[in-house]
Amino acid sequence: VVFESSDKVRVQDSDISRIKYKHAILATGSSPAPFPGAPFEPGGRVMDSAGTLELADIPESLLVSGGGYIALELGSVYASLGSRVTLAVRSDRLLRGADPDLVAPLIRRLKEIFEAIHYNTLAKSIEETEKGVKVHFEGEIEQKEQTFDRMLIAIGRRPNSQDMGLENTGVRLDARGFVIVDEQQRTADKKIFAIGDVAGGLLLAHKALREGKVAAETIAGEPAAFDVRAIPAVVYTDPQIAWAGLTEQEAKRKEILVRVERYPWKFSSRAVSMDTPDGLTKMIFDPETERILGIGFCGRNAEGMISEGVLAIEMGALAQDVALTIHPHPTLSETVGESAELFLGSVIHMLPKKSMK
Repeated sequence: VVFESSDKVRVQDSDISRIKYKHAILATGSSPAPFPGAPFEPGGRVMDSAGTLELADIPESLLVSGGGYIALELGSVYASLGSRVTLAVRSDRLLRGADPDLVAPLIRRLKEIFEAIHYNTLAKSIEETEKGVKVHFEGEIEQKEQTFDRMLIAIGRRPNSQDMGLENTGVRLDARGFVIVDEQQRTADKKIFAIGDVAGGLLLAHKALREGKVAAETIAGEPAAFDVRAIPAVVYTDPQIAWAGLTEQEAKRKEILVRVERYPWKFSSRAVSMDTPDGLTKMIFDPETERILGIGFCGRNAEGMISEGVLAIEMGALAQDVALTIHPHPTLSETVGESAELFLGSVIHMLPKKSMK
């Protein structure tokens, strides 16, 4: 589809060549960012995330370039299948959007299953050969040249906003190519809306679903706005990581006064019985109002536990609201209630801090 104007598109490879519309919603998503000068080729040794899901065999060695959730999830999958996985990260940490203490248990696990993790390391050049992918590294790595069976590039994503004829409309893009929208998902062209990855922000499917509802309701004349307080993020590794709302590092960056409580899962009978005592539940509170501002987990079933925290943040719940909510025993969800009790000084399965109430 190519936009010819603010109310008309040209449709390619279709019996209908043109469509005139009252409203349009852009939902074109995003694509993996390629390595400079090395586009992804079907069946090639240098792959994007889609390519790793289509392999007919398991590579003996795999280089993963990137430190985000796609790199860690797919790297973990291939390590579990028997590949020797090397991770090259251009920064000094993994999952920069998550607090380091939530990522720490995962790093300990990755050190066990990955061949190597190299921080502050960048693949400067790559060359596909008959024997594999020859890579020249720069940064904090001793062996500057190495060869791998295959290489996964997971260094980010870029919006699918080009070659659509948007220049023939009033739609505006930012410097990175994302479509600029307001809280109703309207673009600068009043007839065109945009949702999902192409509209920027967190590139998550559940965010796109909510944005789609907002756009549809707005077009239908209903009052609607994307005004959420917390968007959950989940990393499907082992252990899983999930967080929502304000993070501790964001609070420090914005100079927001908070109080942070951490409940180690070694004090959870359910976690111990599931052999996952290294997990962690973390809650961030406003020290004056006692309102819950953020929450995070690292451990099994973090994907399912995060929703209680999202609800608490969205409804403006206080520490006492969660602490007085009866959580079933024995469950991992008890750690949420006990984290709130830590803040209040009423926790019973670990010693509260002397400075607490």
